[in-house]
Amino acid sequence: MNGRTVLERFPAGGPRGSWPAEEFAHARRLEGQTVEVVMDLATDTFLVVARGMEAGD
Repeated sequence: MNGRTVLERFPAGGPRGSWPAEEFAHARRLEGQTVEVVMDLATDTFLVVARGMEAGD
């Protein structure tokens, strides 16, 4: 495995001026998680992924 887990998915076409994936990631960072937002071009979605987590954690 690559050691990353998708925590949440957000459509790329969110409301103007809104960044829901970034807001979700910021909240997880405040909780102490190491997360990043990546774009899945195949599905046109933003993914919030956590590093070092196994599925089911």
